Amino acid sequence: MRKFLYLILAVTTLASCSEYQKALKSEDTKVKYELAERYYKEKKFKKSSRLFEQIVPKFRGKPQGERVTFLYGRTLFEIEQYIVSGYQFERFVRSYPKSDSIQAASFYEAKSYYMQSPRYSIDQRETVTAINKLQGFINNYPDSEYLDSANEMVEELTTKIEKKAYEIAKQYNTISDYKASIKATENFLSDFPGTSFREDAMFLRLDAMYNLAGKSFKELMESRFNEAASAYKSLIKFYPESKYKEEADKIMASITEELAKISK
Repeated sequence: MRKFLYLILAVTTLASCSEYQKALKSEDTKVKYELAERYYKEKKFKKSSRLFEQIVPKFRGKPQGERVTFLYGRTLFEIEQYIVSGYQFERFVRSYPKSDSIQAASFYEAKSYYMQSPRYSIDQRETVTAINKLQGFINNYPDSEYLDSANEMVEELTTKIEKKAYEIAKQYNTISDYKASIKATENFLSDFPGTSFREDAMFLRLDAMYNLAGKSFKELMESRFNEAASAYKSLIKFYPESKYKEEADKIMASITEELAKISK
């Protein structure tokens, strides 16, 4: 019985493959279109995409062109061809501005860019583009069913950019380039006032200022230790129960000690 079932499955698979191959080679647009639609409904997106790719140019300017273009974009998205799907949805939005699918197309255009966003440690130009696309969608469709998803993606991408900027400032501190770390941290706090890394950045600034003061010429030490003390007060003001409090208190004790030595 099991062998019989395997045989039926094999025959069905071969028939399906044969049907697909015939459609790919066929000159009959209707055959390609109907099979592409069927594969789409069956979630066989790779096969569906190949067939749609062949017929999209032939339907351009025709009534079915709107649906074919949209479904082609969706198949590309599903097979993770995000660069091409983003382009197709962008083209759809331009070509069919009054379509009932315009909102979905705009969302998937933006999401295609979101899917191209790389890990935080490398260049984030794609991430910035994705945020702009998503924000444009949010502004254009504030009541969309996709709104929550779009907002979540913007938040995730923004955090990625924040982490990139914070890690740069942190790296400067690690390699003892304290001036660069202080500058990068202050820029970070100014550029991202609501960042989830605010507490981390404020402690990083304190640590960099303290280390810079300790390695300064004598005539600069007092002013720089005082700046570090101000950074400590700012950290404790905003985060009185900071996760860095114990370490920050030790730094402040050392600052106080150094200032006392200088004043003698």
